[in-house]
Amino acid sequence: QGIDLSDEALAMESIAQVEPGGHHLGTPHTMRHFRSAFYRAELFDYNSAEQWQIEGSLTAMQRANAKYKQLLKAYERPALDPGIEEALRDYMARRKLALRG
Repeated sequence: QGIDLSDEALAMESIAQVEPGGHHLGTPHTMRHFRSAFYRAELFDYNSAEQWQIEGSLTAMQRANAKYKQLLKAYERPALDPGIEEALRDYMARRKLALRG
């Protein structure tokens, strides 16, 4: 989905209206967005330390590696017009020759 960088999403006006030492919890902007603006990183473990240990104490690197392997296993090569595929292969072969000098 990407990151929303619109004025509404960045909330610069709302941020500017909160005084130093204040908070944003009750601002109209927070009230409009709190249900949908939270991002949960897919590789972060949100469990308690105890549950994390029960589930194998996987590091973020181990979870990332497992995700990488799962994505590769599930990958399906998209259909490509044979003429386009041939043109791409020809282009790559020419570029390899050109890069070798």
